[in-house]
Amino acid sequence: MRGGSVAVVGGSIAGCAAALAASRGGAGRITVFERADDRLRDRGVGIGLHDDRYEELRSAGYLAPEIPWAPLTERVWSTRDGEAEHGRVVGVQPFPFRAYNWGSLWSELRRRVPDDVSYRTGVTVTGVEPDADGVTLRLADGYEEHFDVVIGADGYRSVIREAMFPGVGAAYAGYIGWRGTSPDVTGLPSDGHSAHNIVFPGGHCMAYRIPDGTGGHRLNWILYTTPPPAGGPAPGPSTADRGAPGSVPPGGLSPELTAHLRALVTEHFPPYWADKLLRTPAESTFIQPIYDVEVPHYTSGRMALVGDAATVTRPHIGAGSVKALQDANALEAAWAAGSSWKEVLERYDAERGPVGSAMVALARGMGAAQVENTPDWSAMGQAEFDAWWQGQNKGSDRRSGFGGHSIKPR
Repeated sequence: MRGGSVAVVGGSIAGCAAALAASRGGAGRITVFERADDRLRDRGVGIGLHDDRYEELRSAGYLAPEIPWAPLTERVWSTRDGEAEHGRVVGVQPFPFRAYNWGSLWSELRRRVPDDVSYRTGVTVTGVEPDADGVTLRLADGYEEHFDVVIGADGYRSVIREAMFPGVGAAYAGYIGWRGTSPDVTGLPSDGHSAHNIVFPGGHCMAYRIPDGTGGHRLNWILYTTPPPAGGPAPGPSTADRGAPGSVPPGGLSPELTAHLRALVTEHFPPYWADKLLRTPAESTFIQPIYDVEVPHYTSGRMALVGDAATVTRPHIGAGSVKALQDANALEAAWAAGSSWKEVLERYDAERGPVGSAMVALARGMGAAQVENTPDWSAMGQAEFDAWWQGQNKGSDRRSGFGGHSIKPR
């Protein structure tokens, strides 16, 4: 399928990958609409990529070895044990991952988007009007333009998804992720080559080293727990998020929520990890509500979804960015094989729809085990930990697991 006009709504990791896929597929004219300005590269949170998924995506041309990364080899799960500096180890598991800085990964993908792609920043899509021959997009400034195909890469509050499937939106999981990055990487166990999960009743915190984008490293961490009934984030602005807390930007935590989270860390974390979190600068901590999103199809008419616009998996699966890049890879393959827009989009939906559903289901199970119904960590040793971990993968697609879904042939 060659030629035609394509709009990509959203210009972050998923959007850049989708634009690259459309270009490789042979689209004639591609326009990316990104509502943020060009400071996306400044987002410094961590991303983990399983070694096997990295190799698949590198071979497909969506990742490159020159992107700065930090190696991870094992994951250590620990609980507080009196005043023991690092607590007591509950379990250790292999962790063949590469840790990235979000901004560095986005910058590389943005660099790969061909120059003939129109990448427009500071543009908000406010209206979506499909017809038999394509889709008209209406922008906040009143401008309208018609495209043969529109790809929604605009995240969990996607306007494209709402146009495709009205009312199908984000479902709040019932807990939050308190996130932060700190320049203090002194004394990290295993010279920073281990990811660390600090566990406590009702949640856990994952911490690992990432590149800082300037040749050094930062400590990236995310703590999952249920927010307090009062003093937490304000209700979210989207009707799809009714009952959910809203995101709180860096430096914006209320005194009440800050006090609650700091008290939790002080009570439940080993001294070393409590110090790392509590010394993280307030301006680099924020709140991320945890959501599930699942769509009936990845396509509808002349519209398609990629990344979090299509499905949102809870972060426990360690595969959010992997899924977005795999979506783009599958879209490129469908483009190359299809002889009409209808065939391209049907092929893409058939390939990615089941994968998205499998990953959402697995991530829900992991969230239930790791946050909503945590075990008695104090009674665990390696054998008990191994049995608990295996229980989270029961019934899952054999190609899906922690780190994402394999795109290798069956």
